[in-house]
Amino acid sequence: MVTLTPLETDLFALAGSVPDPELPVLTLRELGVVRGVRVRGADVVEVDLTPTYTGCPAIEAMSLDIERVLREHGVREVTVRTVLAPAWSTDDITAEGRRKLREFGIAPPRAVAASGPVAVGLGPTRTLDSTTEAVVCPHCGCADTELLSRFSSTACKALRRCLGCREPFDHFKEL
Repeated sequence: MVTLTPLETDLFALAGSVPDPELPVLTLRELGVVRGVRVRGADVVEVDLTPTYTGCPAIEAMSLDIERVLREHGVREVTVRTVLAPAWSTDDITAEGRRKLREFGIAPPRAVAASGPVAVGLGPTRTLDSTTEAVVCPHCGCADTELLSRFSSTACKALRRCLGCREPFDHFKEL
């Protein structure tokens, strides 16, 4: 773990305070995509940003927003680097971020128990094995939900329906 200087800690907090362009209820810190900040001389800063998946269309907007916020706070030159390794995981979303997703009506991702690829089933998704957590409805808390579509308003989310309250909701997919 790299130790940040007090200035880098402040700049990391500023970069992390930027709202996610696709899920503005979350900051980039809560989403876990801001990975590092380095001061490279007087008024020159480099920020490491990891997209939620390769080819994420929001990475450009995130980068521009980070640059804007840091420049508004006196940084003359900002470089935002896209860093693909280590890959982002839904485990990187903070507890506060998960709480905000739930309050916003989006089921947060379930914890990923093991490292490595996440299995994608092709059949019905209501059947759970003993190691899989249910996707809980963010509206009523019911664990009896079904998949309507593997993709929702963004590629990071699936569309589900609660079989208790019958309301549809987004589920932030596990990665």
